[in-house]
Amino acid sequence: MKQTEGVALDTSTFRKLRSRYILALSVIALSIVLSQVLIQSHLESQASDSRVINVAGRQRMLSQKLVKNLLLYQTSGESQQTDIRKKVKEDLGLWQRSHAGLLEGNDSLGLPGTNSTVITDMFDVLDQPYRQIVGIADLVLQHPESLNGAQDLFDTDQLLRAEDRFLEQMNRIVFQYDKEAAARVNALRRTELLLLFISLLVIVLELIFIFRPIAISIRSTIQQLMVREVNAKNMASEIERLYKEKEQSLQELRAINFAVDQAALFASATLEGQVIYLSKKFRTLLGVSDDQVSGDLSEMISINEGEQQYIRELMKVSRSSIWKDEVHITTSKGEKLWLEMSVVPVNRSGVQEDLLILCSDITSRKEAQIEIERLSQNRFEQKVLEQKERSAQIVEAQEEERKRIARDIHDGIGQMLTSLKFNLESIESKETPKAKEKVKRLKSLTTDLIKGVRMATFNLTPPELTDYGISSSLAKLANQLSKLTGKDIVFVNHSDFDGRFNSLVETNLYRIAQEAVNNAVKYAESDHILIRLSHTTDLLSITVEDDGKGFELDKIKSKQKESGMGLAFMQDRISFVNGRLFIHSQPGMGTRITINMPMDQSTLVPASN
Repeated sequence: MKQTEGVALDTSTFRKLRSRYILALSVIALSIVLSQVLIQSHLESQASDSRVINVAGRQRMLSQKLVKNLLLYQTSGESQQTDIRKKVKEDLGLWQRSHAGLLEGNDSLGLPGTNSTVITDMFDVLDQPYRQIVGIADLVLQHPESLNGAQDLFDTDQLLRAEDRFLEQMNRIVFQYDKEAAARVNALRRTELLLLFISLLVIVLELIFIFRPIAISIRSTIQQLMVREVNAKNMASEIERLYKEKEQSLQELRAINFAVDQAALFASATLEGQVIYLSKKFRTLLGVSDDQVSGDLSEMISINEGEQQYIRELMKVSRSSIWKDEVHITTSKGEKLWLEMSVVPVNRSGVQEDLLILCSDITSRKEAQIEIERLSQNRFEQKVLEQKERSAQIVEAQEEERKRIARDIHDGIGQMLTSLKFNLESIESKETPKAKEKVKRLKSLTTDLIKGVRMATFNLTPPELTDYGISSSLAKLANQLSKLTGKDIVFVNHSDFDGRFNSLVETNLYRIAQEAVNNAVKYAESDHILIRLSHTTDLLSITVEDDGKGFELDKIKSKQKESGMGLAFMQDRISFVNGRLFIHSQPGMGTRITINMPMDQSTLVPASN
């Protein structure tokens, strides 16, 4: 009965403490949530206040800039008035949007438009000079022709007076905005202090009515636990003794379970390695008759002396713990086998008596594993051979590129230099008219020579790739090839990417895109080629798309070895920088080649400060 009453008392006490604890925590949580709501609301309001003050302050600067341009328009010449009207139009549009946003709100500018009555009245006073400045600006914008009497277009004194009134009143408005924002901050500070006082009061009440009774109860419980600790130590000593006996029994049971689970191939031997028993299936596998089951177990398992010695050493090592490994043996019939062998020491009452040997025939698995390793080695050697062939093709392509550049220099730049030399030698100072004509031709020839040198260096490595990165170099590639070939080659940077990769990645990406564009020009008979670049936080994508005749991808892949580099050249380059290349083409439907490059720390170059 006492126990029942005690349980009921503990339950009622726990429920009472729990209800008080939940109530106290709820009050604290409510005060914290309320504080956070007020703080977040104030932060949003403060952000709006800051934005409003910034925009209001900017209105002063814009009005001064607008008045300055209007005054310049009065005194400028005909050649400057068009540019001034353009500036007046841009400044006037932003000025009017900001003015309207301060009055009525503007989401794009972050202006709430919730003004106090004082500020609204101030804006009413500001309306007259504001409209005067707007009227004069509209008069200039609606007067597109240039006139000699432009200074009579509006009254300069009126404009300056309107500007002074606008700036003076705008200063008052900015100060009023700041004053109201400061008042809201002070109100929030008082509210937060009140909530802090409430939270501290709740914590004090918690300490008195909740934690103190709990501490008293815990102290009583600890005293009871200390008494029970002594009893627990005595029980632990008894449990340890029983555990040792249990462990010994489990060791014996483990040996029996091994024998039952793998009864097909097993044997038992003494600690010295002398055979005690050999299962029938094991005898058949080893080629040992019933009357031969005696002597050294290692000699029965293998006829090879090295293998026998290895088995003896393993049996010596396994006297204190279970050992398991793969063993190669040679039977009495001369067969080469692989066994998965487990040696289990068997003891009774703590005294070691014999060894239990459990085996599984894994010859087929080992032979298959060896064959797989051989095939893997063959595949590796084949890959190395293919890589050597591709390297040879790359070297050959590089040599052809050098020859082409040499021909360009010899046939183009060399001939122009020779012509320049002959023309210089033929100039005579006495023949002034002819000399002037020749000098004129020499200037044109020199211009062509400079273009030829720039084109040769551009084909080697465009300077934009080193200086500005992949985006600028692709834009230059499209522009130059469009001029040289007469094709419509367009580059579009959809995501305004201006990041930098390391030089190895940028060079390979550029060469792949260049190869794709050259193929579209040379082989696809395309009139329109589009180079698109876009990126996300994880991936850069370059797409080269043309409207040419297209091709069947499977046929092109089957002819790669006979047709030179081609697509294999592009695949090798993209694999070298751990990117991916996708090719989509159909006869008569054009070709689209997509290059995807991961944007990670190993390829990106950090932006310089």
